Amino acid sequence: MRTFFPSESCKETHLKSINPQSWLQVERGKLAKFSSESASSIDSLIKVPEPPILPFFKPVDYVQVLAKIHEELESCSPQERSNLYLLQFQVFKGLGEVKLMRRSLRSAWSKAGTVYEKLVFGAWLKYEKQDEELISDLLSTCGKCAKEFGAIDIASEMPAYKKLSPHGVVTTNEDPCPRTVSFKIGDEKIACDRQKIASLSAPFHTMLNGCFTESFCEEIDLSENNISPLAMRVINEFSSTGLLNEVSPDLLLEMLVFANKFCCESLKDACDRKLASLISCRQDALELLECALEENSPVLAASCLQVFLRELPDSLKDNQVVELLSNTTRQQRSIMIGPASFSLYCLLSEVSMNLDPRSDESVCFLRTLVDSAESSQQKMVAYHRLGCVKFLRKELDEAEQLFEAAFNLGHTYSVIGLARLGQIRGHKRCAYEKLSAVISSSTPLGWMYQESSLYCEGEKKWDDLEKATELDPTLTYPYMYRAASLMRKQNAQAALSEINRILGFKLALECLELRFCFYLALEDYQLAICDIQAILTLCPDYRVFEGRVAALQLRTLLREHVENWTEADCWLQLYDRWSSVDDIGSLSVIYQMLESDAAKGVLYFRQSLLLLRLNCPDAAMRSLQLARQHASSGHERLVYEGWILYDTGHCEEGLQKAEESISIKRSFEAFFLKAYALADSSLDASCSSTVISLLEDALRCPSDRLRKGQALNNLGSVYVDCGKLDAAADCYINALKIRHTRAHQGLARVHFLRNDKVAAYDEMTKLIEKAKNNASAYEKRSEYCDRDRTKADLEMVTRLDPLRVYPYRYRAAVLMDNHKEKEAIEELSRAIAFKADLHLLHLRAAFHEHIGDVMGALRDCRAALSVDPNHQEMLELHSRVNSQEP
Repeated sequence: MRTFFPSESCKETHLKSINPQSWLQVERGKLAKFSSESASSIDSLIKVPEPPILPFFKPVDYVQVLAKIHEELESCSPQERSNLYLLQFQVFKGLGEVKLMRRSLRSAWSKAGTVYEKLVFGAWLKYEKQDEELISDLLSTCGKCAKEFGAIDIASEMPAYKKLSPHGVVTTNEDPCPRTVSFKIGDEKIACDRQKIASLSAPFHTMLNGCFTESFCEEIDLSENNISPLAMRVINEFSSTGLLNEVSPDLLLEMLVFANKFCCESLKDACDRKLASLISCRQDALELLECALEENSPVLAASCLQVFLRELPDSLKDNQVVELLSNTTRQQRSIMIGPASFSLYCLLSEVSMNLDPRSDESVCFLRTLVDSAESSQQKMVAYHRLGCVKFLRKELDEAEQLFEAAFNLGHTYSVIGLARLGQIRGHKRCAYEKLSAVISSSTPLGWMYQESSLYCEGEKKWDDLEKATELDPTLTYPYMYRAASLMRKQNAQAALSEINRILGFKLALECLELRFCFYLALEDYQLAICDIQAILTLCPDYRVFEGRVAALQLRTLLREHVENWTEADCWLQLYDRWSSVDDIGSLSVIYQMLESDAAKGVLYFRQSLLLLRLNCPDAAMRSLQLARQHASSGHERLVYEGWILYDTGHCEEGLQKAEESISIKRSFEAFFLKAYALADSSLDASCSSTVISLLEDALRCPSDRLRKGQALNNLGSVYVDCGKLDAAADCYINALKIRHTRAHQGLARVHFLRNDKVAAYDEMTKLIEKAKNNASAYEKRSEYCDRDRTKADLEMVTRLDPLRVYPYRYRAAVLMDNHKEKEAIEELSRAIAFKADLHLLHLRAAFHEHIGDVMGALRDCRAALSVDPNHQEMLELHSRVNSQEP
């Protein structure tokens, strides 16, 4: 969903006017010389598509919405909780907070008030974790069951039918009815106990004991009721025992229809449950769901649905499944999923849109989502999402109606859809006025100015884009537009500087692609291939030039225009980039090294470390799994398995894998993993000596300098924590000797603890000078200087990486100390607008409490507890503020 709206031209298969080879047929090393002709070529190469309309719930004041959800969760009934957690999930999805999204889904699942909700949210979590089967397998090898979201025994979760004695039936004959009654079906007669058959339902009781002719008959013809003699014998047995033994599915279906016709609820319930227990595959579910819906059999219907949901996304590639699920009536949905219809179609529409947002299936599921929506927030989500899909399909009139409906309900973000439609119809001025009205009537946000910039030109456009970046520096479009404009004006240095601003803190593929195009235009093929290899590391199937060319194809062409490196050259290049903290450059070198015959397991492992540092956890896990796959030995594979477990939160199992590896062979990586996991899992200060011993064991084992430097750095940190500053300094100095640049930070800490702030400041300055990505270095240096220098360093941090929250907190605290309460709260609000951070919300809540704004403090407390429900300090502040609420 993150790359939901590709450009229309992505559908095209031909290169049209762009021929990448024309950019590559030049002499190696030739310098770029811009001319009017080359500028024209650059225009065709460098295109910045309009930002996508995201199909997410994006409230203007997400803090207020989260706070309201938390407040309602405190007092609502158990049946309402899952829907509230689903809404919380939608808010976090709009904010791009993946971990928080999954936590909300988990809460919806764990707090589910019905089996239907447990079914939907369990399947949703399984879908979200579909790439984690390996982790489950690894946990099982450690003796831990990981089948957390296994199939539900729906029959046991749903209450069985309780038989009630028939009443209100009047009999007219005083003589007792014949004890036995025979039912004639064709040429066969089935003798039954009259009273036991009568007890199956009120209609049978009335027929056999009431004022009807059948009450006096010893034989009743049932030939016209679509029941076979064999089925009637089973029904007779059930009337006596209340049990269904071994019965074929066909016979059960026949009995189910019969039971429904004659209101035999206990028989119907038994058939319903028995059929549900026989479902073993998707085909069974397909054959039975239609009947379940027709015969009002909730256990069977939910069991069939469960099969489809547990096979997502594959089951939605089956046309029969899609047809069944997308053409349901409200009554059928009530049978199949009870009160959880909205949740179900939220899931189905999301999976379908991930497969193909333009598909008819996506439209059908979204129409049902709209039909299932009850609250205004649910309707906003459904209308906006369907509007996005209709817009993508160029069904503009319907899209407009849907965006209008969402906007009128209060989903301000839907104005983007209305503005784009106005632009398409030639009403650009009207589109601009819509955005201006929104900006003037609500709290301005970055996306509002970004959108407004699309409908104006010249200085006004640049002003809007600058304002967008000021309000939300995470938006990629403003940087890309500015960079492309500068490149077209032949100001290459300024263009690269602009695109590097965002790549310094957000590794967005579209920004990497734009920089690649710049280097291509400048004929700097070495840097171009660096970026294309980084792109391929993040997304092996990525396509450039609006989706028309495979990145891998371009890389092949570029290889002919750059110098071939030997394995030794690659290692030298890797050391240079690693020591200069050039993570993107390091990724590129490793990508190239993976083509050689070098040990691939080690290289993929290095790749995973870099990707984690670049905040790309999914790509890092993929690399770690490839490291395991390419491990050259059993003990090496165990180490990578240990890191996989550790990185997914299974610290103890990661430790177990490290110990298994050491028992086979003592190796650097096994000792390093064990030390890392032990330090993280134990709160006991006495474990420090064990960690030190393990890191010393690691350093005695063979390894390359990259990892030795990391081990020395970690060992230094442990020594510092133990107060052994001389030993720590030795570790950091030795790490620096082998070019582990980050050791400057540890050495600075030692200087500071020795009360030498000047030396600490100088040490961090060395790191700033050496490191390509140095926002964290500026942040750390700010601790070792006077207030004016601290302020300057933290301003630099915010320019380099606006996602780092400490600078905002520091500046706000200084303002608060100077009794500038309003400015302090504004400083925090500036960051909160684009980053849902617990610490920012916590501090703002404390400020609100300090100035007596109880409602503001309570709002921030509740929003912060939505981010982390178990944060102890936040819980204490919330309790204190809550007691002050009027």
